[in-house]
Amino acid sequence: MQTKEHSFWQDHVNLIRFVGKWALLITPVAIAGGTASALFLWMLDEATRLRIAYPALLYGLPLAGVLIVWVYQQAGKRAEQGNNLLIDEIHQPGGGVPGRMAPLVLLTSVLTHLFGGSAGREGTAVQMGGSLAGVIGRWLKLSEADLRMLLMAGVAAGFGAIFGTPLAGAIFALEVLTIGRMEYSAIVPCLMASIVGDVVCSAWGVHHTHYAVLFSGRELPVFSAEHTWLVGKTVLAGCAFGLAALLFSEMNHGFQRLYKRYVPSVYLKPVIGGLVLIGLVYALGTRDYLGLGVTAQRPGGVSILSAFVSGGADPLSWWWKLLFTTITLSSGFKGGEVTPLFFIGACLGNWLAGLMNAPVDLFAAIGFIAVFGGAANTPLACTIMGLELFGADNLIFFAIGCFVAYLFSGHRSIYMAQRIGLSKTDDAIRSTIQRLSDR
Repeated sequence: MQTKEHSFWQDHVNLIRFVGKWALLITPVAIAGGTASALFLWMLDEATRLRIAYPALLYGLPLAGVLIVWVYQQAGKRAEQGNNLLIDEIHQPGGGVPGRMAPLVLLTSVLTHLFGGSAGREGTAVQMGGSLAGVIGRWLKLSEADLRMLLMAGVAAGFGAIFGTPLAGAIFALEVLTIGRMEYSAIVPCLMASIVGDVVCSAWGVHHTHYAVLFSGRELPVFSAEHTWLVGKTVLAGCAFGLAALLFSEMNHGFQRLYKRYVPSVYLKPVIGGLVLIGLVYALGTRDYLGLGVTAQRPGGVSILSAFVSGGADPLSWWWKLLFTTITLSSGFKGGEVTPLFFIGACLGNWLAGLMNAPVDLFAAIGFIAVFGGAANTPLACTIMGLELFGADNLIFFAIGCFVAYLFSGHRSIYMAQRIGLSKTDDAIRSTIQRLSDR
């Protein structure tokens, strides 16, 4: 009896120590990550305003790309590996995440957006959070196990702060490392870091975009024909979102392989990519697919926000954004993939809603999160992101869309360092059942 009682109290004392220790460790990481994200969002907003005010900046895109490549060649070293380096260091600490990663990715991402590259912001925020966590971890001389957890907390802080989604940020840091498995040992530090990072970012006066989904699935009787049809339509849309995610990953990596094989100079890649983007702008007669694309650059333009309204996107808007983004990122420009994936998914959802006679705002919202969930293999984080961004009324449809997209995106990923823990096929299910039955 005394042994059990001692074990009970000792376990809880250890838990209190664990929480206290990580509250102290993640606080500076989350504050630094939230502040860096706030600075980046402000700089990004200013760069976008300048680009729209001075359209001729687009012609400097090839030279801006050369400058970005030169900076990384001179000072970047391992930092150029970006998110993949972070994932590798979390899996197996090695050379460490360099402190230079944060300022380099901040400045080069802003430069990409200033001159019209189609890129996002998640990659920048996550790299800044991870880089700052690595610096603090080295200062404190943490063990490999603690450093891994601190890096995950840095990822969570950056993600939660940049999108204003602290729950999704915490789950993303756990889910993105390995397909089919999650690092639950870091769940409390990641949650604390993501919440603090988001609070700090908001405290700097940064405001995130609000998306309105007027359709409410709760108004439909669960066993009605209308509800059943909508579930079926969501499954079909989820398949399309997963295939779009797969296409994005394959094109991005495919362009990189083509550059490596046929373009001998690293400085020539951004010149080619920049000129192709300029040519596409003039061929299409629009600049809607440059930059983030959250808001329209002109009256009546296509954007993420416009995709939530009937007629707010063209049938091929999702494809053009996909093409612009994969060309940008594969050519050596910097930034994230996620916001362009939001654009792709929302526009594809807008088009599918018209084809299926489904609610436009609902399908735009599902596509917004599901294409990202499929491309990053993070369906749970993206379902929770849907809850945080759009509310709980349509949560069942968000979950269906994200998990079907995750399945249909295959085992490809926008993150090359992501590992496969469990296959998505029935072979993995059978092997898991067999292991459980053998115990």
